[in-house]
Amino acid sequence: MRLMRLGAVGAERPVVLIDETHYVDVSDVVADYDADFFARGVEVLAPVVDERVASGRVRELAGERVGAPIARPHQILCIGLNYSDHAAETGQEVPAEPILFTKSPNTMIGPDDDVRIPRGSTKTDWEVELGVVVGRRTSYLDSVDEARDAIAGFVLVNDVSERAFQLERSGQWSKGKSAETFNPAGPWLVTPDEIDDVLALDMWLDVNGQRRQTGSTATMIFDPYVIVHHLSQFMVLEPGDLINTGTPPGVGMGLDPQVWLQPGDVMQLGIEGLGTQRQRVLAPR
Repeated sequence: MRLMRLGAVGAERPVVLIDETHYVDVSDVVADYDADFFARGVEVLAPVVDERVASGRVRELAGERVGAPIARPHQILCIGLNYSDHAAETGQEVPAEPILFTKSPNTMIGPDDDVRIPRGSTKTDWEVELGVVVGRRTSYLDSVDEARDAIAGFVLVNDVSERAFQLERSGQWSKGKSAETFNPAGPWLVTPDEIDDVLALDMWLDVNGQRRQTGSTATMIFDPYVIVHHLSQFMVLEPGDLINTGTPPGVGMGLDPQVWLQPGDVMQLGIEGLGTQRQRVLAPR
């Protein structure tokens, strides 16, 4: 299934995408795609969707705002330097185990919402990423294979970053990751059964129509299952938590000369099977 949320900010309703232009409304069945929903299990929607498609209760996408496909999570966890080719472009060693930092949950916005540069920013950057949504309360998983059952689905994410805040302000990554609007997500969450191989997905990102990132999840150092298993050894993962799993090469910091986002820029990005995003960049408020 492909789960979406449609509507104005703060008033999104849950739907299931049937094809590129049609959906089934399930807002009378589940209040939202939140922790309670994921704890029950995504599969509760399957018979509802099948019945409504069979009876013609299908609606057409008609220009409504698309929100992030999950409600605000308990936490957003991020993995740094998780692509071998990205580590190489930044001149850093491949990590021996996943590098973890956090991102404020209120950074999450819809896939086509505006991204705002924070006050004092000089080096705002882009990062196309595969996001993993946790499906159940999870801790101390016994094996990597067990982690597969703890994943509700996958989502396209733009892990927007302010590099000066991240690397030049005491080296505290979360400072450069947690500005408002810094985590566009969506347009939909794809359940694992819809993806043949999550480690064979093409990824790309353009800025003002110029291709900046071209990559594949195949160059991940730690795959999503390793990451979920690893994190479960250090914390309790909650249903609906979001994990950003790293970015391929082509970020502004890795270019020569370096390039940073400016007001008026437009980012467009996508991952095979997970849809596309488009954000306009705004000046600081």
